[in-house]
Amino acid sequence: MNRREPTLSDNANTLAAAAEPAKDVSAAAAPLSAVSAERRASARSNILFAVAVFLLLTIAYKLLREIEILYVSALFAVVLMPVVTRITQIKIGRRSPSRAVAILILLAGVLASLTLFFLLGLPPVVRDLQGFAQELPHRIPGAVARFRHIPIAEEIGLDQIAAKAENLAGAVGAYIVNAIPLWLSHLVDIATGLFLCIYFMLEGEHVYNFFLSLFPEYERNRLDNTLRKADLKMSKWLFGQGLLMLTLGVTSTIVFGLLHVRYFFLLGVLMGLLNIIPIAGAVTTVGLAAIVAAFDSWTKMAGVLIFYAIYVNFENAFLTPRIMKSSVDLMGITVLIALLLGTALAGIVGALVAVPTAALIAVLLDEYAVQK
Repeated sequence: MNRREPTLSDNANTLAAAAEPAKDVSAAAAPLSAVSAERRASARSNILFAVAVFLLLTIAYKLLREIEILYVSALFAVVLMPVVTRITQIKIGRRSPSRAVAILILLAGVLASLTLFFLLGLPPVVRDLQGFAQELPHRIPGAVARFRHIPIAEEIGLDQIAAKAENLAGAVGAYIVNAIPLWLSHLVDIATGLFLCIYFMLEGEHVYNFFLSLFPEYERNRLDNTLRKADLKMSKWLFGQGLLMLTLGVTSTIVFGLLHVRYFFLLGVLMGLLNIIPIAGAVTTVGLAAIVAAFDSWTKMAGVLIFYAIYVNFENAFLTPRIMKSSVDLMGITVLIALLLGTALAGIVGALVAVPTAALIAVLLDEYAVQK
């Protein structure tokens, strides 16, 4: 048989066929290396993100007190801004007051109200305390002498009780002295929060726009609309809560005055002011009013308790559904949970901002979490 010699073209085809698997291997290796590099980059970014979150949480924990003051100040500025806006819309002559002047008017009104409250409410309490302190040294010997005539006085140990009372008085005095720096620090915190609240009301729009600029443009409008809804709801809460506070304060002052309860003006104003803390504030003040009334007679104490029972039913059945339901629209259990958590986190201040914070969270959840 004739055997054909391989030509140059046959050798080229053979070499090309041998090179094809090598190309396939290199082409498959390229995506694998890209995937592995992408995974390494993703792992590094995840690690850096976790470290950054840990550092931020650590810093937030160290600055918890300062963050609390900032949040409370900003929240009160948001809640009070509608009042400032209303003041700027008032015509004084041909001009309306600026925002700075409106804030000064608001502060002056609050300061004047507090001054009137202290001038009318505190002097009777101070006079009674001074009289009690002057009469106490003269009454103690007579009370001790009458107590010694009781058959069981010797078994009770009057001298030991007197010694314990002296030790208790000394401990109370030491506690008051040691607590002065703590109270001074609270006063500093209140003053800091007040100045921050004023600055937030003056420059809050710039801070708000900067906050929105941190988000992508396609999310910015949605977040802006959501926060404005929350702002409107919190403003309505302030208006509704103000009406409830005014109603309770006026009715309490009138009823306590008719019952001739001591310090009726002071107790009535406190009933209205502390009603800004739902449930807990009014319960605390009515307990105080009942104790003060009990010093005069049990009938007065019963009158205070009966009045509050009637008012609570009237408020829950008539006032709250018409005032607060349309403004805040929060379930009762939500308010209770907010008060519990706010009080546990920040005490009285946490209770003050618990309901508006719950309204803010409810709006955010309704927009971003609830599947309608």
